[in-house]
Amino acid sequence: MNRLDQVFENNPEGNLLNVYFTAGYPKLRDTRTILHALEKAGTDIVEIGMPYSDPMADGPTIQQSNDVAIGNGMTIHTLFDQLQGMREHVSLPIVLMGYINPVMQFGLEKFCQKCQEVGIDGLILPDLPMAEYLDIHKPTFEKYGLYNVFLITPQTSEARIREIDENTHGFIYMVSSASITGAKGSITEGQVAYFNRVNAMGLRNPRLIGFGISNHETFSTACQYAKGAIIGSAFINLVRESHDLEKDITEYIHAVKGR
Repeated sequence: MNRLDQVFENNPEGNLLNVYFTAGYPKLRDTRTILHALEKAGTDIVEIGMPYSDPMADGPTIQQSNDVAIGNGMTIHTLFDQLQGMREHVSLPIVLMGYINPVMQFGLEKFCQKCQEVGIDGLILPDLPMAEYLDIHKPTFEKYGLYNVFLITPQTSEARIREIDENTHGFIYMVSSASITGAKGSITEGQVAYFNRVNAMGLRNPRLIGFGISNHETFSTACQYAKGAIIGSAFINLVRESHDLEKDITEYIHAVKGR
């Protein structure tokens, strides 16, 4: 069973915390340090961002982390080297998030093979069209046991949401607003209406809410309408300012989860 399936099966009540960080940020060799600290602190799922020069779905915080990571020398090759052997110490589900162009430059089948080799559970590639995935790439993803996670937004039609539900695996990434990533202070009534509308559709896949989740309040509110939530920009801000990654990550994850 894919680790993503396991984490949802083992936590039927939800309240799952998925944390995004950019590989190679703030320093090139921080990737494994951050990954271990997140698991030790009680994070449920981790998204590792593959730095890209034009991360179109991301706001200034994550864009800046991509620029720094690339400047530090982070590449897909380097990331796979850093993740080699991680499954000897890390058991939580890990998803790689990025954009399709660097993956195609690396070689899609080679990329998927390396994902399987190091123990990656799924991929989030926001600019990979569903039609292209279904017509060309799906057999390769399945060959190497990789789940492909699609995103929905408040503007996504019901027909499209149902198509995504049929063709995604692991979870649906429920973008909370039609904007770029970035920490927000609270969840609005309009967002709640959107969450309720999607919940009423009776989809087969669990949902995780992302974009704008930053603290215990927004995390707890999101968990009322989905199986959990995704934190990205707020966590990037934390690691940028940290002088003790393990200590600061532990305190932050405990605060978000209300421990």
